[in-house]
Amino acid sequence: MITKTYTAAVNGLEVTEVTVEVSISKGVQFHLTGLGDEAVRESKDRINAALNNNGFHFPIAAITINMAPADLRKEGSSFDLPLAIGILAANNNLNTEKLDKYMLVGELSLDGKLQPIKGALPISIKARALHYKGLIVPKQNVKEAAIVNNLEVYGLENITQVVDFFNDTKSFEPYVFDTRTEFNKKSDEYDLDFADVKGQDNVKRALEVAAAGGHNLIMIGPPGSGKSMMAKRLPSILPPLTIAESLETTMIHSVAGKLSKGSALIKERPFRSPHHTITETALVGGGSTPMPGEISLAHNGILFCDELPEFNKHTLEVLRQPLEDRTITISRAKYTAQFPCNFQFIASMNPCPCGYYGDPTHHCNCTPGQIQKYMNKISGPLLDRIDIQVNILPVPFSELSNTKKGESSEVIRKRVIKAREIQNIRFKDIKGIHCNAQMTEHMTEKYVKLDDSCLSLLHMAIDKLSLSARAYTRILKVSRTIADLEGSENIKSEHIAEAIQYRELDRGDWAER
Repeated sequence: MITKTYTAAVNGLEVTEVTVEVSISKGVQFHLTGLGDEAVRESKDRINAALNNNGFHFPIAAITINMAPADLRKEGSSFDLPLAIGILAANNNLNTEKLDKYMLVGELSLDGKLQPIKGALPISIKARALHYKGLIVPKQNVKEAAIVNNLEVYGLENITQVVDFFNDTKSFEPYVFDTRTEFNKKSDEYDLDFADVKGQDNVKRALEVAAAGGHNLIMIGPPGSGKSMMAKRLPSILPPLTIAESLETTMIHSVAGKLSKGSALIKERPFRSPHHTITETALVGGGSTPMPGEISLAHNGILFCDELPEFNKHTLEVLRQPLEDRTITISRAKYTAQFPCNFQFIASMNPCPCGYYGDPTHHCNCTPGQIQKYMNKISGPLLDRIDIQVNILPVPFSELSNTKKGESSEVIRKRVIKAREIQNIRFKDIKGIHCNAQMTEHMTEKYVKLDDSCLSLLHMAIDKLSLSARAYTRILKVSRTIADLEGSENIKSEHIAEAIQYRELDRGDWAER
């Protein structure tokens, strides 16, 4: 007898329907075909124990299982449940009437319990797209999978319940998840607030501009000046996630297995802060089974690299293409996986090896050559993709001891949201462009118009301050954002002047000042 069950394989963010065909005949052999990895091949032992420990019996017969399409690699333990149900159905232990209406995924433990899997959300989306009536998942994944509407999602605890479901010996209710209600419960309150930051008004202003336009930013300053403290507060002034961004971000974390226990929907922008010892694969994604890296986990959020020169230079160089294209493609011999990585890059660094160059309270012993060598750890092409470069100095004691609270994140956030609304209107007809930092060269020419005074100021700055040519476009984009923050349709000379101040590392005399 031949029976079929239905499941799915996840490769990157792409989901492919998999048909599990089970044939039982006289004999004693077991054959599993369909390009399964080691975890799939080991499923026989888990299924055998799970069935025997739940009152069923693994058939003593010739069992042939094919997982179609046979040329698609199947990886992971999520195929245990459809394989087990297929074997039971082929052995006449299960009613096959409803098998073609439901997709199944789940790992089996030896006692028959269903263990959570990765990628439940994209599988659920695929099941609905293929017009399945429902999806059966482990109970731990039910909230995540039930985000998708117009699909019955059942979170079951063990294989006995799955058998009862198909045999109609017990009644089970699909899990109901109101995505919009849950999404609207998101809190606008953050544990970290800019009101706690003493002084540093110029840096807070730079962070506000970065948040308003989606610009990449680097802070250069001595130890203890507050670089990390302010970077960690940046999420508190970013615009809230839209429901589409939330679903997209949740899907990436689902595939990576990074959703917290009991979590269904990511409602706040991610903030990822990898250690400087991170490898290239961990940063951009990859591995024998391509998985999202830190840049994809930071999608629609922030990737913060503290002490940037301490990162391996080759590791940093792999950021160049993702920062430009906002996607990362990982190629393997038989397939490729593509992950989105539209993140805001925030970095911090010391100005020299000892850390005290330019610090009025400490003496720096570094020579100009040592400082330049230290700065050269970050390549020009990478700096070219950082719109805002701001210098930061330690806060004087008089400001540290001041008990007066600074401007709160809530107040700053309102200005940022207002500026983003202007940009949403500006780019409403352009697919994939949502903020000023994403503008192409052609779009910059269209939306950034300069009068004679602005052109004169920009020309003088490039000549007098030894600014590089690559700074030109960045200054235009940042000045557009500054104008949006003021609600100004036209870019004024003061907007250009402020944008020029945010090109610290482009100055030719950096190591000699």
